[in-house]
Amino acid sequence: MANTSSRTLRLLSLLQTHRYWPGAELADRLEVSVRTLRRDIDRLRELGYPVEANRGVDGGYQLAPGAALPPLVLDDEEAVALAVGLQTAVQSGVSGVAESSVRALAKVVQVMPPRLRRRVEALRAMTVPATWGGATGSTVDPGDLTVLAQACRDTERLEFGYTASSGERTERHVEPLRLVPLGRRWYLVAYDLVRHDWRSFRLDRLDRPRSTGTRFRARELPAEDAATFVQQRMGQLPASYAVEVLVDAPAGTVRRHIGRWATVEEADEHRCVVRMRTDSLDWPAMALGSLGAEFTVQSPPELLDHLRRWAGTFDRAAGRGAADHVGNA
Repeated sequence: MANTSSRTLRLLSLLQTHRYWPGAELADRLEVSVRTLRRDIDRLRELGYPVEANRGVDGGYQLAPGAALPPLVLDDEEAVALAVGLQTAVQSGVSGVAESSVRALAKVVQVMPPRLRRRVEALRAMTVPATWGGATGSTVDPGDLTVLAQACRDTERLEFGYTASSGERTERHVEPLRLVPLGRRWYLVAYDLVRHDWRSFRLDRLDRPRSTGTRFRARELPAEDAATFVQQRMGQLPASYAVEVLVDAPAGTVRRHIGRWATVEEADEHRCVVRMRTDSLDWPAMALGSLGAEFTVQSPPELLDHLRRWAGTFDRAAGRGAADHVGNA
């Protein structure tokens, strides 16, 4: 059994991971008795964490919003700055940062008092995010992301409005499983209770997500994981371009860089084939250029034209830079 301090931190982490823990299960996870668990819960309460208890056969514990921010290392101003910073990071294109930012944001919002939540929302409303290429259609409201992340974590059913690619708008009732950032977009993987099947929903087409408060037992996903499920579904959808490129670099190296957004297959020890489906050629051009490796475009021919235009633009920029340098010498 761990010492009291480390066990208390472990208990706090578990309470932040799930909305509700049955007492016996929580004690088993900590490898302590139910009586010791009650003492640890009381210790958290003394530190200011609002832990609620439900008594009875199915009794358990959950971390609730408090009247004041628990005495962490953060003060009010730092807590607001943290939440706003996490919301910004949610829109980041850096692999791994967006997912962890959503999880952290859900934890912070869970214990943040209403007065601080209002300040965070006001700051977010008055901030205009920068977007790649000026496109705003794929921007996702961080507040919606927080609602969705908490519903996934707490296994609570969701309702929301959804606009399909055809423009048809419907109301959806789902059991959410995971949020998946893929390329420039976010997706929600969930079981659709009306259509009785698994679906992936683009978050920029989703509006007014709200938890129903109804818990559910998670179903088995018909894929290795949520990211694989989204990639498989995207492969079944029509896209403007199906990109295939032979890259002069090992598959493992390429997969670490862009494997989240593309399928990477080994051609031989030193080369691999990269495939992706996209509605814009800007993204594959940028992703391939970031590899720093030679590559051969196999399809589509439009990508070759796109790369030539980019190459011309860069070449002219380099030429102007060199001329300015000579002129100033």
